Amino acid sequence: MATKLGIIAGGGGLPGRLIEACENSGRPYFVVALEGQADAEIIGDAPHEWCRLGAADKAFKIAQRESVEEVVFAGRIERPSLTALRPDARAMRLFVKLGRRAMGDDGLLSGIVEEIESLGFTIVGPETILDVLVTEPGPVGRHAADDDARRDIERGIEVLKAFGKADVGQAAVVQDGLVLGVEAIEGTDALIERCGALRREGPGGVLVKIRKPGQENRVDLPAIGPDTVRRAAAAGLRGIAIEAGGGLVIDREVVAREADEAGLFVEAIAVE
Repeated sequence: MATKLGIIAGGGGLPGRLIEACENSGRPYFVVALEGQADAEIIGDAPHEWCRLGAADKAFKIAQRESVEEVVFAGRIERPSLTALRPDARAMRLFVKLGRRAMGDDGLLSGIVEEIESLGFTIVGPETILDVLVTEPGPVGRHAADDDARRDIERGIEVLKAFGKADVGQAAVVQDGLVLGVEAIEGTDALIERCGALRREGPGGVLVKIRKPGQENRVDLPAIGPDTVRRAAAAGLRGIAIEAGGGLVIDREVVAREADEAGLFVEAIAVE
């Protein structure tokens, strides 16, 4: 019998996809739905309990009570201020132990992974359950990047590698070699909207998403889905590039169809 899966559910549709996969395969699971992050409609009537982001002790006790063996993080999590987080005693001890590592997303996530695994749980990536990892470079739909777009992609990779060393951002928007924006705490959706207002004349910009150097690959891989394509089209972008072997494409067939209809390219890219 398959091990019981604990789904730590944030925003977006990925938690629902994992719930569906467990239901279809008969795999036992339980959802820890993060308050203010997860969508109640997507969680639906799946076995679940709501938990605020700073209540680490409650989350661990839920997982232990439910006999969870493997844990997967699913969906975007908007990081609140420390005051809004209201960390419990366990979370505060973790922050103290991590020190400066807790200032960046990668450092904090790596620390959370270490803490979870120290309690006997195994962390797995969503790509071990769903076919969402793009493994080979190439277009996802029928459109492909032209030479000008590829230069913007290379510029985006260059910028993101530099910012990634400081644990800042997985995404950037580049148009004609100009960096319109780099993702910070606001997330990809807000980045796209912000850069739409900064668009210059001529072909639209390119959204580039890659992993940060040294990133914990089982959590928070760069991801796109149909909504990303819709937002990119609304912002006047001409394409999206995501790292091959390190990026997730949620609902790949829908992404391809939406991109084709909008005239955008979505392409997996090799990053050295």
